[in-house]
Amino acid sequence: VENEQVCPRDVFEKTCVTGLMFVSLVGCFGFYFVNVLRAQPSVEEMVPTLAADVMPHQAALFLVATALLVACQIVGHLLIVLVDRRTETDERDRLIGLKGARNAGFVLATGVACSLWLAVITTGNFLFTHVLLAFWVLAELVGIATQLYLHRRGA
Repeated sequence: VENEQVCPRDVFEKTCVTGLMFVSLVGCFGFYFVNVLRAQPSVEEMVPTLAADVMPHQAALFLVATALLVACQIVGHLLIVLVDRRTETDERDRLIGLKGARNAGFVLATGVACSLWLAVITTGNFLFTHVLLAFWVLAELVGIATQLYLHRRGA
């Protein structure tokens, strides 16, 4: 199916959906990480029993970021569906999705290994939890970026 022409409207629609996911992930979890890391006390101020653990306000901030992500994606998908109601996918779309998932899987596996390594060498769960979360977000962004690149390239 290499000679098949890619319709610019198809590329636009695929780019809108994946672009929405990319921007909402960066925005919502960027908000989360900036607030959590900015509020993390310095080493001198840390209480050894508490500072290395995820605090309740950080868990609440995670829930807020997740709810914000869900709301952004719902509103964005509704707007995209109102503009273009076509939902059919072809073999090329499935292949692009698989390539994105493959690349994201490599990043996620690396993140899990790093998180487990940190869990062994550090006390508490703050670093373990946030490195794992950061690599999950990074893996999603890599998968989405791969799909955006391949859709734009017409692969």
